[in-house]
Amino acid sequence: MSDTTASPARTVTARGRGLRIALRVVQVLLAVFFAVASALPKLIAHSSAVDTFAEMGWGTAGMYAIGVLELAGAVALLVPVLQSVAATALSALMVGAFVVQLSYFDGENAATPLILMVPLLIVARARRGHNEELRRLVRARVRRA
Repeated sequence: MSDTTASPARTVTARGRGLRIALRVVQVLLAVFFAVASALPKLIAHSSAVDTFAEMGWGTAGMYAIGVLELAGAVALLVPVLQSVAATALSALMVGAFVVQLSYFDGENAATPLILMVPLLIVARARRGHNEELRRLVRARVRRA
């Protein structure tokens, strides 16, 4: 009779691998969302973005600044050493978006930034091990300067 059950070590490894793949998929989806659906309309000055920022009184400078931050965060989500920091920074940006939705637009789309914060905070927590590597790289760079 053969034993067809998986060993506990193999199950943990398979589960861990599956979770890493799922996390990577979430990161790619977030990066695509922030780059294409969020940053791009601001950076190409789409009328919807221009109108929104004009209504808030932030003008095109504010629109372009937020667009650049979102695009930088999207790219950084895909760079292993920056993943946790990028997810944390984009979460902070979403806190700002939530406040803006409440104060300027009567909470019309206030749930969207909160919904986006959930996977961002999961990524930030799961990838926090890269923060030490980033610290080491920054310290080495500062010492050379």
